[in-house]
Amino acid sequence: MTRVGRDFGNSMRREAVPPVSADVIFASSRFPNYKIGANNQIVEVKEDLKVLSMKEVVARETAQLLEQQKRLSVRDLASKFEKGLAAAAKLSDEARLREAASLEKHVLLKNLRDALESLRGRVAGRNKDDVEEAIAMVEALAVQLTQREGELIQEKTEVKKLANFLKQASEDAKKLVDEERAFARAEIENARTAVQRVEEALQEHERMSKATGNQDIEELMKEVQEARRIKMLHQPSKVMDMEHELHALRIQLVEKSKHSLQLQKELATSKRAEQNTPYLYELDGTEALGSYLLIQPCSVVAPELSECSIQWYRLTSETGKKDLISGATKAVYAPDPFDVGRTLQADITTESFTLTLTTTGPIDPAAGLGNYVEALVLRHDTEFNVVVVQMNGSEHPSESIHVLHVGKMRMKLCKGNTTVAKEYYSTSMQLCGVRGGGNAAAQALFWQVKTSLSFVLAFESERERNAAIMLARRFAYDCNIVLAGPEDRTALAS
Repeated sequence: MTRVGRDFGNSMRREAVPPVSADVIFASSRFPNYKIGANNQIVEVKEDLKVLSMKEVVARETAQLLEQQKRLSVRDLASKFEKGLAAAAKLSDEARLREAASLEKHVLLKNLRDALESLRGRVAGRNKDDVEEAIAMVEALAVQLTQREGELIQEKTEVKKLANFLKQASEDAKKLVDEERAFARAEIENARTAVQRVEEALQEHERMSKATGNQDIEELMKEVQEARRIKMLHQPSKVMDMEHELHALRIQLVEKSKHSLQLQKELATSKRAEQNTPYLYELDGTEALGSYLLIQPCSVVAPELSECSIQWYRLTSETGKKDLISGATKAVYAPDPFDVGRTLQADITTESFTLTLTTTGPIDPAAGLGNYVEALVLRHDTEFNVVVVQMNGSEHPSESIHVLHVGKMRMKLCKGNTTVAKEYYSTSMQLCGVRGGGNAAAQALFWQVKTSLSFVLAFESERERNAAIMLARRFAYDCNIVLAGPEDRTALAS
């Protein structure tokens, strides 16, 4: 009897091997590892469990991709899908190589079985039993090879599904990348458009500021040139003499004005004496913008002013119309810029009689105030130092310096870097001189920012107070807003 040894394969190479049919399919790309065990049994060597197959590697990579999908950007996700698609293609190529290797294994098994069959007919006895046992082992290997072939077919199907899935995912990722790129481009275009609009607005603001600054510079240059011209035409001593003369003329004009007012008062007194009219009160003060008028008793029989009711009126010289000045119910009244060119009247009412006091003529404008305001109009924003006297009708405890900004579109009150009040010109805003308040009335104004917020502000001088009122009314009028005191708009409209 012949025993199958380790050199059996070498001896079989010299024998003729019949051909094998072409429809043989192999389930693996490599031949299994076998060894001769006890009783000359062929035992398959189990593979190391730590070595992962290509299918497991691809499955693990796919799981990692799905886990990292939320953290990856669209571009990275597309790159991962591209790599997965390449791995699937590589796996498909390896499956083809495994099919070829499986075919070779079937051929080898077929040749081995045919050789053993031919050998079984030649031997007898115990050698024949060994040959039959070897044939059984070959058939078992063929069965195992067929099982592995089924596994390979199933693996190939799963690989195709995975490849299709990765291909579809790659296409979806590309679409998503294109959509995100289009959205990003649209956002960039919108941002560019917004930046361009802001740049145009800044350029326009810069041009306006430059134009305003150029106008101010031109005005200053004209004034400087005029001063230089005067200095060149006149000697310094002559200029000083002219200034002294102008100062003396101003003083004389003020004295003559006071003297004229005194004469007018004496004339009115003489007329009342001729008419036997009781002369109880008189108006004291300069009848000009920047001063204040005071009702004073001039007789010992005159009732106390605190026991009388006082109301000031504004008279129009052309029509003789009498307009009530709302809130002017004190013995002191500081003329408002609206009062220039109009006659003021005060009605004193007691339980027994009503007495009317009238200014000798229209209220005169303040000298040089018009030119000062016209120079301020050229500025975009003018600042005035003020003190808040009252807020919403209550005394303000702090006497710190605030800054009142009068701009072309709005007014703003600030304390340092803090904005106390800011409002655009509107119909709810009111601005006028303080109607009452003692000797300081000529330096204070009333400003109603809105219905729920109002201030009484004291300025450094009468000139600053009247300039702020006239400037704010000028800018408000440019915005089609009439800025006046309480109930003054009705009188102006009528």
